[in-house]
Amino acid sequence: APLVWLTPEDRYVEKLATPDVTVADLIGELDPIKAARRGEGLADLEAVHYGLIPRANRGVFAVNELPDLPARVQVALFNVLEEGDVQVRGFPLRLPLDVWLVFSANPEDYTARGRIVTPLKDRIDAEIRTHYPRSLEAGMRITRAEARLPEGVRIPDFVARAVERVAFLARRDPRVDPASGVSQRLAIALLEQVAAGAEARALSQGEAPLARPRDVYGGLSAITGKLELEYEGELVGAEALARELIARAFAEEWGERPGLEAVAAWFEEGRVLELPDAAEAAWARVREVEPLFALTAPHAATAAEGAAWAEFALEALVGRGLLRRAEAGYRKAPPPEVADGRETLPP
Repeated sequence: APLVWLTPEDRYVEKLATPDVTVADLIGELDPIKAARRGEGLADLEAVHYGLIPRANRGVFAVNELPDLPARVQVALFNVLEEGDVQVRGFPLRLPLDVWLVFSANPEDYTARGRIVTPLKDRIDAEIRTHYPRSLEAGMRITRAEARLPEGVRIPDFVARAVERVAFLARRDPRVDPASGVSQRLAIALLEQVAAGAEARALSQGEAPLARPRDVYGGLSAITGKLELEYEGELVGAEALARELIARAFAEEWGERPGLEAVAAWFEEGRVLELPDAAEAAWARVREVEPLFALTAPHAATAAEGAAWAEFALEALVGRGLLRRAEAGYRKAPPPEVADGRETLPP
């Protein structure tokens, strides 16, 4: 047979393990229709219809969620991994398979549940345990590489970093189930929602798309749908917890930058500040608040950038519990209530 170049797409075959997967799907089966068309009996080798693994020869065959594969199908993989021979309805076929088998599983599936049969685990050459990104920068690189963002949307660095911090904070929060964890998909989906929200807002206002902290709140569904909550988290509610995580993320991102005290003092007399969607109108409102304008003006090359930085400062104050964010705007946060000897913030 002539030599044929296999592209990466041709070399990679993937199968999601489900309880209804059979040995015939992976190894092969006798095909009576094929035998009848060839005029052969079922005892002829030409009647064999090969499964995914033989067809993945000289390639990579991946099984996702291996613990969900029925035990009898896992047993059928023994000889493929060790000897390279298979049996199809009594046919002892020795197939010189040149295939790399890769399996994936969630940690709780193969440690707590133990649904991978032991002889199969013994035949797997190496086990690689992955982990969540250990640094914010590593997480951001993964998120940027995987997120599908619309062209032309600018996302300030502090917004992108706050998005990543939401995932990091959720992983550390005791109200989130640590067994289920918080995957990197949360940050990826949230960044995509932020970019989409910024684009939609820019189109409605006739502006160049620039993400602002308010766009992160527009991606609440990307957070709430990916959190498995403990009992304490259920009491708070997924949306309230997501809002808290966003505010805390901006507070962490602000860090030790100075100037927030003067902004917080402006709200002491019961003042309320509402920033519109339109960047020019929002920046005009910021200019009326002297400490906030003084704090953000050095970063405001444009009105949109100034509005984004102003929201950044205000969200940092919300995350520190000094301001409250509502539909009517930002205002001074009420004092914490005391319940059962513990301080609790009002809803």
